[in-house]
Amino acid sequence: MSLLLIAPDRRAQAWKQVFDAAGEDIILGEAAVEDAAAVTHLACWVPPADLSRYPNLRLLLSVGAGVDQMPALPPSVRLARTVIPGISQMVRDWVVMATLMLHRDMPLYLEQARAGLWQDHQTRPAAQTRVGIMGLGRIGQLVATSLGELGFDVAGYSRSGRPMPGVPVSGPRDHAAFLGRCDILTCLLPLTDETRGLLDDALFDALPRGARLVHAGRGAQLDMPALRRALDDGRLASAMLDVTDPEPLPETHWAWDHPGLIVTPHVGSVTDDRDGARHALQVIAADRAGTTIPGLIDGTAGY
Repeated sequence: MSLLLIAPDRRAQAWKQVFDAAGEDIILGEAAVEDAAAVTHLACWVPPADLSRYPNLRLLLSVGAGVDQMPALPPSVRLARTVIPGISQMVRDWVVMATLMLHRDMPLYLEQARAGLWQDHQTRPAAQTRVGIMGLGRIGQLVATSLGELGFDVAGYSRSGRPMPGVPVSGPRDHAAFLGRCDILTCLLPLTDETRGLLDDALFDALPRGARLVHAGRGAQLDMPALRRALDDGRLASAMLDVTDPEPLPETHWAWDHPGLIVTPHVGSVTDDRDGARHALQVIAADRAGTTIPGLIDGTAGY
């Protein structure tokens, strides 16, 4: 049993050191494959177009937290994503930063700074600011706890509506009411057929006028023209995005220059190479033992 890693050289060398220390086989790149039948696990961001070359492939591991970039896989190949504490904490940090920046009108102050304008604006306390978090998985719960500790009035939304201690949680039946109480809306949902294009004109209409948007889910969930309309007509006061549609965002795209918008280039989390390699070893060990595989994707739910 061998793992094939398709990755840039820096990551490949870090993984090799971790795998060598653990006494595990690793193949770096398709050009190094001598026996395709020996490849049982494949780690990559985007897999090769033809997986039939590997007849004994049993599991595909995304080297990041997302899997929506993956194509449809043969029924015999399971899919897992990288789940390590560092990823969750880094995304939490980005979302908390973005929330504070929008809460304190940083897009407005940055625009004023470019114009050399010294002018203050009224800010309400965090306790009077209602933050709604769509997506209460590992990261969403971490964000909800952190923002609650900062004094924000936090509520959550998830498809299951499963309760979270200390945070009111809404499900699909209460979605409209949830949106209506969001001064700052954060999207951390996975990309599924249901969430594709979710952030559109209808959703922005359902928010209180002058609300703010923090988007760290997936780019395809956001209708970019609808966002522009909402910013231009005042339905949204501002937004901060770490994911866009398309990615990368073209140099001439309107979003770079919009005064109500701050864009970062999908840097909310960066997987540490050695942590990623250690997670891959855990995935392989669980697969061999027949136990629960960390980060295994539910093919029905899509996450």
